[in-house]
Amino acid sequence: MLAGMTSPVIEAPVTFDRSDARDWLRLSAAALVCAAAIVLFALHERPEGYIPLVAGVALGWYVDRSLGKDLALIALGQAIISTISLEADLSNAGIARFAIALSLAVAVPWALARWVVGHSAVTFPVRTGRKWTRAQWWYLAVVIVAGYLLLPFYFIGSGAYLNWPDLSGDTDVARLFVGVNAVGIWDELFFICVVFALLCRHFPLWWANALQTLVFVSFLWELGYREWAPVFTIPFALIQGWLFARWKSFSYVVTVHLLFDAVVFAALVHARHPDLFDIFVTAPR
Repeated sequence: MLAGMTSPVIEAPVTFDRSDARDWLRLSAAALVCAAAIVLFALHERPEGYIPLVAGVALGWYVDRSLGKDLALIALGQAIISTISLEADLSNAGIARFAIALSLAVAVPWALARWVVGHSAVTFPVRTGRKWTRAQWWYLAVVIVAGYLLLPFYFIGSGAYLNWPDLSGDTDVARLFVGVNAVGIWDELFFICVVFALLCRHFPLWWANALQTLVFVSFLWELGYREWAPVFTIPFALIQGWLFARWKSFSYVVTVHLLFDAVVFAALVHARHPDLFDIFVTAPR
């Protein structure tokens, strides 16, 4: 048996029995649903990506009705997201599409989990009543320093900044700031508070975390984090899941994400307008 760590919602540890074929089928069902994100978002193959999505839900439903219901919620969220292109778009229409689709991708699974499936796994704990530890504060500093050193080298050195808008419009920089932060908050709402939390009801923490990372990183790839971005987006997604499981605080993982995204914003602006935010020592000249 592989003992799982306590999940963000379920207080009893979840286990996985390597010798139990049924547990492997359950894991396969979840892997199909989460790996569908690679096809839907990273490869942008639609409707082909819906095949593993539906197959995973069907297998989960067959093996474990409770798992099948939760996988259906995750699949529904992904299907809603897949109705739009995730390439960064700062136009009014683009912002509206993102706002509607991404909001529904969180709100619909949350509502169905609460009022149809009948559990409260999908929660957004902001006021936990616990003060942040010294380690948590130190980690925030590490995130800023790591982002400062890594992101300009990545965006400019790899040319990945070209995946993002050219910021030539009068209000594009302001729109980028709002968009980067809004999507950053949404990332934690969907990938951590919905996908990860639902998976933690059925799998040990590290299985659940690896599965949610498939969805998280695939989304980021279509958004614009391409080239060698998975080198840091995969660890980032894994750490975010672990942090949420460890401290059960949505406000903390969002703070981490927004600090990192503040550097993302500055690096993208500097890449397009080198005279702005000219503070990066690792930016290729």
